[in-house]
Amino acid sequence: MILLNFSHPFSNEQLQQLQELAAKKVDRVIEINAQIDPQQPIAPQVVAMADRAGLSSTEWQSLPLVVNPPSLNISAAVLLAELHGRCGYFPAAVRLRPVPDSVPPRFAVAEIVNLQAVREQARRRR
Repeated sequence: MILLNFSHPFSNEQLQQLQELAAKKVDRVIEINAQIDPQQPIAPQVVAMADRAGLSSTEWQSLPLVVNPPSLNISAAVLLAELHGRCGYFPAAVRLRPVPDSVPPRFAVAEIVNLQAVREQARRRR
C-alpha cells in the first residue's frame, strides 16, 4: 500500500496504526507539499499537487493507494475530485484524531474511510 500524504509527516507510531487498521504493509510514503496560494485559482494548484506524487497514469489506476488529505477543506475537496479522475474511483482516506491530554499535541490514526463505498451507499439514497 502507498500512502499519499498531503499533510503533516506520519510518525512511526501512526504508520504502525495505519498498517494495523488496513491489515496491509505501507510499502511507500509519498510526502506531498499541499501549500496553496490563496490569491490564485485552486484547481490548477491541486493538479500540480497531485502531479507532485510522481505517479504514472497506470500507477494511479492500479496501485493500492490511501490518502491523507490536506487539512484545508477546499484543497481536500478539489484533491479528491482530481484523484477520482486519475484513479477512476475515490481512494481510501485516513482520518486522524487528537490524542486526549497529549503534550505536545499528538494525533492517532482513527480510521480508514472507504470513500468509494461511501459514494456507492449514497447513490442508493438518491
